[in-house]
Amino acid sequence: MSKKHLLFFVFIISYCLGAAQVTITKSGGWYEAAFVEWTPLSGADSYNVYVSGQSLSNVKLDNPLIRSYGSYLRADAIGLTAGTYTLKVVPVVAGKEQTAATTGSLSVIAHDRSGFAFSNGRIPGAYKADGSPKEGAVIVYVSEGTKNTVSLEVTGATANPCVGLQNILDGFKKGKDTRPLIIRMIGQITDLTYMLGGDIVIENNNTVNSYITLEGVGKDAVADGWGIRLKNASNIEVRNIGTMNCNSDEGDNIGLQQTNDYIWVHNCDLFYGNAGSDADQVKGDGSLDCKKSTYVTFSYNHFWDSGKCNLLGLSEGTTDGLYITYHHNWYDHSDSRHPRVRYYSAHVYNNYYDGNSKYGAGSTLGSSVFMEANYFRHCKYPMLTSLQGSDVYNETTGTNDYVNLGTFSGEDGGSIKAFNNYMEGEKRFVPYGAAAYPNATVDFDAYVVSNRTQTVPNTVKSAYGANVYNNFDTNTSLMYGYTPDAPAAAKTQVIQYAGRMNGGDLTHTFDNAVDDESSLVNTVLKAKLSTYKTSLVSIQGLVTVPVDSTGGDTTVVNPSDMIHNFTTSGSSSTFYTITGALSTSKGTVSYAGLTLTQCLKMESATNIAFTSTETGNLTLVFNSTFTGPVMVDGNSKQVTNGILTTSLNAGAHSITKGDATNLYYIQLEYIPLAINDQLENMEIHAYPNPIKNKLELSSNEIMEKLELFDLNGALQGRFVAGHSSETLYLNDLRAGTYLLKIHTSSGIKNKLIVKAE
Repeated sequence: MSKKHLLFFVFIISYCLGAAQVTITKSGGWYEAAFVEWTPLSGADSYNVYVSGQSLSNVKLDNPLIRSYGSYLRADAIGLTAGTYTLKVVPVVAGKEQTAATTGSLSVIAHDRSGFAFSNGRIPGAYKADGSPKEGAVIVYVSEGTKNTVSLEVTGATANPCVGLQNILDGFKKGKDTRPLIIRMIGQITDLTYMLGGDIVIENNNTVNSYITLEGVGKDAVADGWGIRLKNASNIEVRNIGTMNCNSDEGDNIGLQQTNDYIWVHNCDLFYGNAGSDADQVKGDGSLDCKKSTYVTFSYNHFWDSGKCNLLGLSEGTTDGLYITYHHNWYDHSDSRHPRVRYYSAHVYNNYYDGNSKYGAGSTLGSSVFMEANYFRHCKYPMLTSLQGSDVYNETTGTNDYVNLGTFSGEDGGSIKAFNNYMEGEKRFVPYGAAAYPNATVDFDAYVVSNRTQTVPNTVKSAYGANVYNNFDTNTSLMYGYTPDAPAAAKTQVIQYAGRMNGGDLTHTFDNAVDDESSLVNTVLKAKLSTYKTSLVSIQGLVTVPVDSTGGDTTVVNPSDMIHNFTTSGSSSTFYTITGALSTSKGTVSYAGLTLTQCLKMESATNIAFTSTETGNLTLVFNSTFTGPVMVDGNSKQVTNGILTTSLNAGAHSITKGDATNLYYIQLEYIPLAINDQLENMEIHAYPNPIKNKLELSSNEIMEKLELFDLNGALQGRFVAGHSSETLYLNDLRAGTYLLKIHTSSGIKNKLIVKAE
């Protein structure tokens, strides 16, 4: 078939699809996000998705936010302010947009930014208080296929570009780059090549104007096998991530290790880690622990049968200046530490304690814990103070045993103030001074007040250590504004919203008759975690497909990623590696209907590196008055009236300074592939065609290599052959038309392949 015939064929496809549109199957709003799902449209090469609402009008979503799950596709709009939105899905065929389909109105709600993390005017993370990204925020997308190759130029880094997720985070360690950083995880991500003791570690030298958010996209972002650790960090947000099978040296799913402040961890699903060496680590070590940190909020997290949920404090040795809030967390059949507190002033409100086999909250070593408006359903001991009351109560003898009993390693007690908590099915709870219990002014679990502003007298002391409650919660110069739900309303809110978006992608139903009392590993849940595999098939712009018989991966670049607009994207790109200084004071350029106001200064230190997989045309846009040389692959290329267009072969390329000038825009466009059958003596049979899942190939020659391209020339897969007959399994390939290039010793033969729905 000639090139002319191919272009006509593409035109026919576009014409036929012009009246077609995708079918939207599901859509909805969430916390500062909205999503849409749709069925694939036969012949569509890709999709553009636009969000409108509030101050946004047809804002195009980043490519990695659009993913395929085989039978359906999904896009998530993230960083939305509260309000009403619509999402528009537009299929793209041969570079042309087709008929759009638009959702109905989607209601987006605001995150609850309550708690100590928001004290003193701080807003942790790279989003503003209204939920939109902070000014100048840079966004990095990380998937299983790009976790070790994603790159970013970071000011102050030891070497640039920083390549791989942990190297990027290491670049921010010194706190010299203060751009707000948003890292978006897509799908299931297993251990990275470079980690720190099996963890991804976030640091920024406690820089007051540095902000970092680590978040999951949609409902299926998973950290599988590794932990998330924070140290020497300020203004950090971790959200919408599932953590499972952690086997790091520290052992915590998420851990605040030392010297952190203004930290917000919320809407995460915390599953079993790998079993540790100690008997109490059979479900993993800590789920969400905090040590030597302050001004922290843990909210709307879902703990799935965790053994030890929240250790708080270790060896701080002081009760001064340590503040944390736990609210709207779902302790779902978890066993203990909800939280287990040393030293800290902890506000614990509106949490749902759901079938907890050991205890709820525990106070030791002079800590002050305010338990407010929580809902306890079948929590054995809702509140414990070390070495007194229910902590040392022998159920068999009905007496206290201070020698052989005690949950907290013999540590002195702290103090718990309790107000408006609802309890059902508990084994025992002893309020201070309750007439039904002997010696209840000494052997009590908590001091129960009649209103939240009531203080605890300093005459009320722990039996061991004589520690008193510090009444931090009634200190108006310290406490934040918040409006607690009634316990029953909190339970409803938690069940609906705790954990990842829409409840996450892993479901499990506990058997209350068994799991309320049991602290053993739930074998059904454990099996689901051990065999968990994402249903994600591909990511638009970050697609991974098999490239050889050993099952390796390659990253396929979407054509739109080869367009770089310095005004909208700065120096951040998934295709180009850009080194150099930006400027907004070098004038304005109009090009292709765009107004370009930010440029890259072409100086001695400037370099743009990229790799093309096919022959293409490169266009560079400078100030319209510039006529002079620029260096492409070390060769001088002449720019005329601000525009350079030059052809490039496949391979690695670089753009560097010729004369000093300013670069506003880059576009690499692959030259459409011609289909030719010039090898007349070569016989190739491909069947069935169209295909659904499997393509059978046979030839009168040995097929050495097979390459699959879309009609824009973007590589979709490469396969090592070596036989005269081959079978290709293309289950994960989107419906559409593709060019298969068959390499033999005689030359290359081309076949047009149609993938049906």
